[in-house]
Formats: sequence, C-alpha cells, structure tokens
Amino acid sequence: MKDQDPQAARPASEGSPDPAQLFPFQLDDFQLEAIDALNQGHSVVVSAPTGSGKTLVGEYAIYRAIAHGLKVFYTTPLKALSNQKLRDFREQFGADNVGLMTGDLSVNREASIVVMTTEIFRNMLYAEADQSDDPLAGVEAVVLDECHYMNDSQRGTVWEESIIHCPPPVQLVALSATVANAGQLTDWIERVHGPTRLVVSDFRPVPLQFSFCSAKGLHPLLNDQGTGLHPNCKVWRAPKGNKRKGRSQRPPQPEPPPISFVVAQMAAREMLPAIYFIFSRRGCDKAVRDLGVQCLVSESEQARIRERLKAYTEANPEAVRDGLHADALLRGIAAHHAGVLPAWKELIEELFQQGLVKVVFATETLAAGINMPARSTVISSLSKRTERGHRPLMASEFLQMAGRAGRRGLDSKGYVVTVQSRFEGVREAGQLATSPSDPLVSQFTPSYGMVLNLLQRHDLAKARELVERSFGRYLASLDLVEEEEILQQLRLQLGQLQGTAGDVPWEDFEDYEKLRGRLREERRLLRILQQQAEETLAHELTLALQFASVGTLVSLKAPQLRGGVTPAVIVEKCEGPGQFPLLLCLTSDNVWLMLPCQAVVSLHAELSCLQVDGLQAPELGRAGELRHGDQHSGGLALAVGHMAQRHDMTTPQYDLAGEVLSQMQTVKELEAELEAHPAHRWGDRKQLKKHRRRMEELELEITERQQLLHHRANRHWDTFLSLMEILQHFGALDDLVPTEIGRTVAALRGDNELWLGLALMSGHLDDLPPAELAAVFEAISTEVNRPDLWSGFPPPPRAEEALHDLSGLRRELLRAQERHQVVVPAWWEPELMGLVEAWARGVAWNDLIANTSLDEGDVVRIMRRTIDLLAQVPYCEAISEQLRSHARQALKAINRFPVAEADDLLKAAAAESEPLNPATERAA
Repeated sequence: MKDQDPQAARPASEGSPDPAQLFPFQLDDFQLEAIDALNQGHSVVVSAPTGSGKTLVGEYAIYRAIAHGLKVFYTTPLKALSNQKLRDFREQFGADNVGLMTGDLSVNREASIVVMTTEIFRNMLYAEADQSDDPLAGVEAVVLDECHYMNDSQRGTVWEESIIHCPPPVQLVALSATVANAGQLTDWIERVHGPTRLVVSDFRPVPLQFSFCSAKGLHPLLNDQGTGLHPNCKVWRAPKGNKRKGRSQRPPQPEPPPISFVVAQMAAREMLPAIYFIFSRRGCDKAVRDLGVQCLVSESEQARIRERLKAYTEANPEAVRDGLHADALLRGIAAHHAGVLPAWKELIEELFQQGLVKVVFATETLAAGINMPARSTVISSLSKRTERGHRPLMASEFLQMAGRAGRRGLDSKGYVVTVQSRFEGVREAGQLATSPSDPLVSQFTPSYGMVLNLLQRHDLAKARELVERSFGRYLASLDLVEEEEILQQLRLQLGQLQGTAGDVPWEDFEDYEKLRGRLREERRLLRILQQQAEETLAHELTLALQFASVGTLVSLKAPQLRGGVTPAVIVEKCEGPGQFPLLLCLTSDNVWLMLPCQAVVSLHAELSCLQVDGLQAPELGRAGELRHGDQHSGGLALAVGHMAQRHDMTTPQYDLAGEVLSQMQTVKELEAELEAHPAHRWGDRKQLKKHRRRMEELELEITERQQLLHHRANRHWDTFLSLMEILQHFGALDDLVPTEIGRTVAALRGDNELWLGLALMSGHLDDLPPAELAAVFEAISTEVNRPDLWSGFPPPPRAEEALHDLSGLRRELLRAQERHQVVVPAWWEPELMGLVEAWARGVAWNDLIANTSLDEGDVVRIMRRTIDLLAQVPYCEAISEQLRSHARQALKAINRFPVAEADDLLKAAAAESEPLNPATERAA
C-alpha cells in the first residue's frame, strides 16, 4: 500500500445517483446528511439508534459505487451477519453483483459488492504487499457495519487496524449504534484516514414504550416524558426486620414472574412477535420447555411452519433439533443461541422474519445486528454472569437489545419489557431505560502477526507511527491534556513549598532529626538505669538508716520538696508504722519534715554529724507532715547549707553508680551536639517537617503520574517491542527483517500466530495422517472453557504423542512471554482431539453429538476454528509439502454438513477457478 496524505481532500463525486429515485420513501434528515457527506468525498460516521435505518447509508454507498463503475466492500462483525447480508444484497442487487469472503471460502470476489467479516478485511490489508496486487483496486468505499463492535474486548482491535491501514482514497462508511463519544471516533478517523463527517441521530422511526412485568402483571415503566419512573410504579422495599441469611445483607427481591405468565400477558396485549433475551443457553432451552404446550400461532401459520420444517428435515436430516424444539417450533416458539446449529438458527431466523415464530428465546448475541425484526423485546435480567463474576448490564448493552423492538412500516411503537428478577426490580429497570449510551473504548492490541506484517512493509519508525495511530492512543492523548494540567498544578504546589523551605539543607535536617531521635533513646536508657540503681540502693539505705545517728546529714527527695534533691539533717528518729522508723529532718531551707526512710536518696555517713541536742523540734505526727522552722532552727539549717556547699549533697546516690554516670555523660554530650547543630537555630522545625513531608508526597505523586502517562502513551509500542524481542528469540526476525520462519508466522491468522507457526514448522506434525492432523490442529487453535467438558472419543495415540512433542516448545514460548510481560494465549485443548478425529473419519453427526457434553453449535465452532487453520497451511512458506497435502485432505474430511456452510455457498466456492488463501484472500 502506498502511503498517502490522509488529509488530502477527496474530490466530490460526479454522477452520483439521486436518492429520491433509489428509495421509494421519504428519507430521514440524518440519512440525507450522510449521503451528502459521501457525495462530497468524505468518509462518514453514522451514530443512530438500532433500527433507525443506518443500513440505508451503506446501501446508498453501494448504488453510488455501481453508478461509478467501482466496488464496495461491506464488512460485518460476524460470519452469520455476512451470510445474511449476502442473501439480502443478492435479492436487492442481483446474485451476479454480490460476492462473499469468509475464513474458508470465497464466492464471486470480483463482484461490485463483496461481503466479508471485518477480520477478513483487516487480514487483506496486511497481506497486500505487492504494488501490482492491490486488493482494494477499484474499491470506492468500505462499509464498517456495527462499528460499535470496537468495544468488543476480544475482537475490537480488528476495527481499529482496519481503519488505520485502509488507504485514504477509499471512503469509510462507519455505521454504529448510539455511543457517547461518536465525536471522538470521528475526529480520530479524520486524523488517521482523512476528511470524515459525523452524522448523529437520536430519531427512532418506531418509538419505544418501556414496561415492567412482575408477578402482579405488566405495567408502564416510565412517565410520559420518558425521564423517570411512572407514577404508578412502586419501588419494592424489603419488609422491616427482613434479614437475609448468608454473606450478602442485600434483601431478596420479590419472586420473578413465570415465563409463561410474561408471554401470556404480552400475547393478550398483541405485543408479539417478541425476542426474549435470556443470558444463558440453558436458560433459553429451559424457557422453551417452561412454555409447555402453549401455542402462539394460528392453524394456517402452523401448517406453513410444518411444511417448511418438513422441507428442512428432508434436506438436512441430521440438523433437526430434538423433538422438543421441533414441536415448540410448530407452536411458534424457538431458542436461538451459540449452542444451536447454524443451519437450525437460519431456519428460525427465516420463520421469524415471515412472522411465523412468535417468541424467540435468545442470548444477547442476537442483538448484534441479525435482521430479526420484532414488535417487542423482553429483557429477562438486568445483570449477567461473566468470567469476572456477576455484573449489571451496561447502558449500551441494554439499548442494543431494547433497540430490536419495533418493525418499521409494521408497528406504530416498539415494546420493551423488563422483568422482575432475583437481583433487580423496577428501580434498576428505570435507571437503565433512562441511561445514556456508554462511550467506545479502545481494544487495540499489537500481535505477532501485526509486528511481522508491519516490519515486512515498513521501517521501524513508520511501524511505530502506524501503531501509535490507534484509537487508544488518541483517547490517551485527550486525557494527557487533562493529566498535564493536573501535573502542572502539582508542580506549582511543589514550587511554592520549595520557595518556603527550599534553602533548608535537607541533609542537615535529616541529620538533626536522627540526632534528636538518638537523644530520646539515650534519655530513655538513662531513666531505666537510674530506676534500676534506685531500686538497688533504696534497700541498702533503708537498712543503714536504722543505725544512723541523729545529726547525720542526708539528701531527701519527696513530693513536698517539689521534685528536687534537698540537703537535710536527721534531728529525731520516731517509731514508724512498719519495721522501719520515720525520720524528722530539718532541711537547708529551714523546713521541718516527717518522712519515711524511702525519701532518703543519699546518706552522708562520711561527713561529721551536726549537733542537734537541745533543739526544740515541732511535734509532727505522720509521714509527709511539714512545718516551717523558726529562728531557733535557722542556725542548724544554715549549718546544713554550709556543708552542702562544700560537698555534693544534691545528687542522688543512685546517680553516682558507674553505668548511670557514664550514661549521663553520653546524654550531656548529645545535648551539646544538638545545640551546636545548625538546624537547632532554624525556625519552626515542626512546620518545616510538615513542609518536608508534603514535598515528598508531591514528588512521589508527580513521579507516579508521569510514569502512568508514559505507560498510557507508549504501552502499545512497548508491547510491540516486547513481541519483537520474542520473535527474535525464536528466529522469526533477523534484526528487523522477517526470516523464512517470520514470513510463515506472518501468513497465519489466529490468537497466537507464533505458537501456531512454531507448531507447524516443528516437524512433529509432518507424518500425521489427515484425521490425526485435524485433531492436533483443534488442540492448538481452540479453547473450551467448560467445567463439565467430556468426549466419548479418546484422543488418538499418534495425535497425543505429537501434541506431547510440542509441549516443550509451548513451555519455552510461555516462559519467554512471561519474561517480557506479554499475555497471549497458546491454546492447548487435548480433550476434544478424539471428537475431531472421529468427525474426520466420517462418524455421523448424531453419533458425534451423543458422545460429548458440548452443544451442537459449540462443536461447529470448534470444527470451523480447526478448518480455518487447516485452510491456511497450504499457503505458508516454511512448511513441508507432506504437511500441506495432509492439511488439504483433513480440511476436505471435516468441512462437511452441518459443519460446512450452506450448500449453495460451497457450490459457488467450488466454481472458483483460482484457489485463494483464506487468511489473506490472495491467489496462491
């Protein structure tokens, strides 16, 4: 593909057909606006409610291209939708003008209109390598139907890649259900592809009326304005004192109404035909049983169904569902889900479109654009189970299902019925019915195939530019502006704090804080040592005081002396309450005190006793009593003071213990060091510390936000580089150039192209006969996430051995992915190998289904995934001729009804003279 300026304006088309001559009815304003944009050479994004007539814009693009002698590619998200569009367009434009491309066949690919899945279109864009072989030559427009599928977590990336790599001269017609950010989608397409106009409509040709069904009956849900609950709606509240046993305290909702009651209520109000959405296959099948013998069709309608069913049974005897479902079909009731055979689903769709099936119980996949017009839709529950647990429905999911109601030209209004369930009631129904749609998010994810295909065509700089054109990067860039503003605010706050405390040398501050912490610890240790010494000496002093004479000098410590150590003399020893005496002492401050022996903290026996005889002492009767001395006692008090001046009488004796003295010295030195520290003279250190903590918090938040911004802006490119390193490790890239191994991997399409390519090139599969080869291909290309999975056909020994030989390769790949933090599944499903081998050997379909826990639709899906891989093998470069030959034989063996497409498609495919690689749709 030649790179062209995506902003280059396209010339307005000349000779475009007049819509008034094409369509025999008055077009809506949004349809005319979109047609005008196309005629001006712009791409368009049409965002409008389901059932509003978006498809008409795509049909106009087809008429216009045919008038210009050019082609249109019409893409859909699902193969079933592609098949339906093929039938519709053949009727509308003639069979010769319509072609089809799917994973395993190509019909009339040179036609003016080619219908395909979006995935096939993406693959085609990657495969276009030679300038002489441009698959989009002569294509005027590409219609991207159901464009809101970009939100699909597993396959959404396909839409982004298609838009990024579609050549700018080709107009894009993106048809989307209502989304919250259609403007962002349009702006992004304009940036990466070219001039694009947004056409938004909230107009619904058939307005919706919302109802709520409880066990009491069917009632209006919303008020006349459609803005809130209907005045008659009673929000259910649990009775007082109702406490639910178990983990959840949420009270139970009222009992849901039986399905037969809901259908009877709707039938009585002439609200049928209806699509009844139930979020589980088992639930859909059970609902068919629960309706019992209820008949919803007239005798003439039943006769028409019986006639069609008879013709179907004769043509496809193995494709008839069991008697229960065939009987229900005759009463106008059917189930439609992924577990049902595609051929049976097509029969149900056909009968529903003819108005012969009145109620279809379906899973939400039916909401994805399949043309089954209904008067009503019933949504059985407003939450559903997913792989990540039970969650409420998203607004867009609800709107998509609700939007199926109301047939244009047949109904004056569409009816949407929400049903009371165990988890939700009228409040939740009202909230969803009035919620705006959700925005599209990006699911863009680089893959091994993308890396190799880009490096085959572009240098690394161009590859990066293409990767960074993703919708995800665009949305991130919008957020970047907001995030940058937040970052700017944080930096401003940090700057202000640095201005306040910026000149503070924080190393000194931290040093000072450490010093303070150490001083606190040393003081605590000193208190412990003093306490220990005090306890040791107290006993010794008490014993010594029993023998001390009056006139002995002591040092006292008592609460009456306000905590200080005071010199004193013992004047009298009185009898105490215990075995030790009370001491009547006179302090150097001329204060008389009666104290117990424990108040003495030093006994100065080495000093001369003072003369206390003849001194008149006051009568103090109890310990702790105090009396101030007089003139007579003043002389003795003075003598005590003189002695205290000449000798240290204010240090407790326990403080003179060696370890206490040593610890006191340590504390003094630390105090001196702290006072001499520069930080000691700073202002409010507490405030500075608070500043410092806030600065650190801001610095951390700024760093984390910058890292997050970098990740959001560069995550796709980082993944791309990681995939490159893994590819280099396995020899698929030599520097930046794809090797023979790399070119083989690049030609494949699957969930993990590298795993598939390595398995095919390993040599372990070369000698396997076709049936066993198909069995191994199933094991490495599919996954069935079912706890009850079983198959009555054991894995064939040779296939099992070959798969075992591949296990080391798979382990190495998964380890390499883990090292690079890349998560790409490398499927390993050996349990169903016997099933595939049995089918390849010719076992009858009914016998096959009788020997597995899987539904028929699941078996078809697994077989088709296997066929998809088998069909790619002959076009891979570094694969043995034997493997190519066996893959062709295996494909032929398993691609038979009911796994194969409908007979007319197969015959058309067989008529193709040129074999095509289904992965790329290019000639071999």
